[in-house]
Amino acid sequence: MRRRPAKVVLAAVLVLVVGVGAVLVGRYIWLAVTDPTSAQCADPAPAPGEQRTAATHRELDVTFTCEGVRLAGTIYLPTGPGPHPAVVWVHGAGEAERLGWGGQLVPGLVQAGVAVLSYDKRGVGQSGGDCCPGDQGRFNLLTADVEGAVRVLRTRDGINPDKVGLVGASQAGWIAPRAANNTHAAFVALASAPTVPERTANLYERLAGGEKGQLSQEEISRRLRQAGPSGYDPLPDLQRMTMPGLWLFGSTDDKTPVEESVAVLDRVKSEGRDISVQVFPGAGHGLLDVPPTAPEAPTTMISWIRQRVV
Repeated sequence: MRRRPAKVVLAAVLVLVVGVGAVLVGRYIWLAVTDPTSAQCADPAPAPGEQRTAATHRELDVTFTCEGVRLAGTIYLPTGPGPHPAVVWVHGAGEAERLGWGGQLVPGLVQAGVAVLSYDKRGVGQSGGDCCPGDQGRFNLLTADVEGAVRVLRTRDGINPDKVGLVGASQAGWIAPRAANNTHAAFVALASAPTVPERTANLYERLAGGEKGQLSQEEISRRLRQAGPSGYDPLPDLQRMTMPGLWLFGSTDDKTPVEESVAVLDRVKSEGRDISVQVFPGAGHGLLDVPPTAPEAPTTMISWIRQRVV
C-alpha cells in the first residue's frame, strides 16, 4: 500500500524508454516522476463548484492549483453556520481519489462539527498531473498539495482559519508533519503512519510480508537495525512540531513498523512535544478503512480532534 513503483520487466534485452525519465534497477525500470524540492502552493486560487445540501451536512466541490496542476476535491460541511474547525485528508499510497460520504471518519467528523476537505490525488480522478511520486519515496509535490488544501479551507467563509488540522493514514506519515509545520496547522492526527525513514518502512513491509520467509518480530527488528536508516526521514519534521499530534497503530500491522515508530514518537515526546499514541491490540494496517481493522479507531481519532478544536 505504500510504494508501488511502475515496473517494466526486462527479458534478455534492454528496453529503451523514450520521452520518460527512467532508472534501470536490476531487472526493472522505475519510471521517474518529477518532484522538485522547491515545490510549494502559496496561492492555490480556489474555485467553488457544485453545491449539495443533505439533511446531515452540506457538500461543496472545489478546485485549486498547486505547482501548475489543477486539483479537484470536495468540502464536507456541518449544517450550522460556523465558523467550523476543519481538516484536510492526507492520502496514503497509490492512486487515491477523494473520500466520499461514507464509513465512520467523514460523517463522524462532520457530525462532530468539523469540516473535511478531501481531494483526488494528483493524476487521479478529476485532478491533473502525474501520480504518484510518494510511491517512489518523493514527497515534495504531495506535501505542497496538502499545504494548498489547508490554504483553501482558510479562505472559506464559515471555517475557523486557526483550527485547520491534518488527518491521514499510512504514507501520510512522511507528508503531514512537514505540511503541518509549513502551514502552522492546528494539529496532526494519523493512523498506521510510519515515523521511521521511508526505506526502513519499505524493508519492514517486505520482511513482514514474508519476502525472506516467516520471520519473528524480533528477527524483523534485528534486520531493520542491521540495515540502518535509509530514505526520507520525518524525524526533523516531528521535532519541529509545535501543534499536538495523535498516532494510532494496530499491533499486527504488516506494513508499518509499529514498535520502531512508537519508539521515535516516544523520543519526540520526551523532547517536550505534545504527542499521543495508541496501539490497538490485534489490529492491522487499515485502521481507517471501511470497515476498520479496529472498530474503535475512527471514533478514537474523532474524539481526540473534537477535544482540541470544537
